[in-house]
Amino acid sequence: MKALVKAKAAPGLWLQEVPDPTPGPGEVLIRVLRTGICGTDLHIESWNEWARATIQPPLVIGHEFVGEVLQLGEGVASVYPGEIVGAEGHIVCGRCRNCLAGRRALCANTVGIGVQRDGAFAELIVMPAINLWPHLTKIDLDVAAIFDPFGNAVHTATQFRVVAEDVLVTGAGPIGIMAAMVARHNGARFVVITDVSEYRLELARKVGVTRAVDVRTTTLAQVQEELGMKEGFDVGFEMSGQASALRDMIATMAHGGRVAMLGLPDHEFPIDWSQVVFKMLTVKGVYGRQIFETWYQMSVFTQTGLDISPVITHRFPYHQFEEAFTVAHSGRCGKVVLDWTAA
Repeated sequence: MKALVKAKAAPGLWLQEVPDPTPGPGEVLIRVLRTGICGTDLHIESWNEWARATIQPPLVIGHEFVGEVLQLGEGVASVYPGEIVGAEGHIVCGRCRNCLAGRRALCANTVGIGVQRDGAFAELIVMPAINLWPHLTKIDLDVAAIFDPFGNAVHTATQFRVVAEDVLVTGAGPIGIMAAMVARHNGARFVVITDVSEYRLELARKVGVTRAVDVRTTTLAQVQEELGMKEGFDVGFEMSGQASALRDMIATMAHGGRVAMLGLPDHEFPIDWSQVVFKMLTVKGVYGRQIFETWYQMSVFTQTGLDISPVITHRFPYHQFEEAFTVAHSGRCGKVVLDWTAA
């Protein structure tokens, strides 16, 4: 089969012929239809410090995908050939305390596809059947391909009640924008999103946020005054990993406000913990998706009218991966999808 491989410890990716995988007991062979490019894939392609410390070449990368079931391994009865499926890319140990208690999202021994084992940027992939999520209703394949990052957004946006609340989202990348869309879908009053990329702020405006704010020219205090807010934001989603964004969020939260943090900082930084204490804020870290409650929520949201397709701005056949990665690196895009059925 053809696959995008991190073939050596150097910048770049290579489209290569690699052996077809074979499903073992409890596993399923899947024909990949679409994949989404993630920030993790960009790190691996550029071979930054994190990638050098984490990735062991050669490795088929990629973890956002949708595919068609081709072959069942021994003992699999939960899916059938021809079924359209997504997959939870975190493969858990099943033996630790959290796994045994049904808290698989908290497994400390998680192995990620496309990072610790071969991933989805290929014509075929083998996955444990227990990791598959069947799409039981008709769904756009491009949308299904980005259920993994959509799940990050949903996991973050459902940490706290947002009905009739005012929500601040810092970071207008695709996941931040999808989290803002979930908040609106779930009944938030005002949803304000911040960034410094005019392209992504404009994308956020198109999907219906209350305000998309360039923090270089407008303060959150000005936005609150324009909206007639008498107190601070009730709920915050920190998606940027930027020190200034988290500080602005803490400064503008209402007393008793709740903050869910998904953004990953690339360095340590101080914050004013006295504001956290005196305002009695809740700050909660978020990672990945609940397995499989978040997947259920994603399916329900899409079935009840939440259309995340505007977040997908570029589509390429898989053999144009170099152009696709260039676009993704540029930041002038939402989600970028690769089509593995293209000739």
